[in-house]
Amino acid sequence: MSEDDDNLFQRLMSDAKPLRAEERVPAPRRKPLPRARFRRADDEAVLGESLEIDIDDLEESSGESLRFQRASVGRTTMRMLTRGSYAIQAEIDLHGMTLAEAKPCLEQFISRCVQNGKLCVRIVHGKGLGSGERGPVLKRAVDRWLRQWDHVLAFVSARQVDGGTGAVYVLLREL
Repeated sequence: MSEDDDNLFQRLMSDAKPLRAEERVPAPRRKPLPRARFRRADDEAVLGESLEIDIDDLEESSGESLRFQRASVGRTTMRMLTRGSYAIQAEIDLHGMTLAEAKPCLEQFISRCVQNGKLCVRIVHGKGLGSGERGPVLKRAVDRWLRQWDHVLAFVSARQVDGGTGAVYVLLREL
């Protein structure tokens, strides 16, 4: 502070008088806020449970997951397919296509893959979030089409990192 500021402050405060103790207004006493006794333990338990749940299991149990296998496909093969253990050798993304556009594209894709000896492919069909009340139109159609084609041995919804219930791993028959 400069000397002028100090002089100005002294001049402005010259008629100020200190309050006597009995003139002071006591600060209102606040009651402590109620706390749930076990809130921290409950929060920790919920967090622990959420970390134990596998997102793939959660989606599968919600009924949104697709799964199909022919009688010739064993449990071990299905387990490996579900875990994403097979190398994805080709992929097609059907997002934004109409049913009329998607079916021939998918048929050509599957035929080309079988002819080229591809055994495991991924089809991204989307989750149908943009379909509104109709639900996942393309997803249901892909499920129906794949079940009809003899070259398809099995398919399952992909792992979360590969598209979750918006994609499927497809196991193809060798020529």
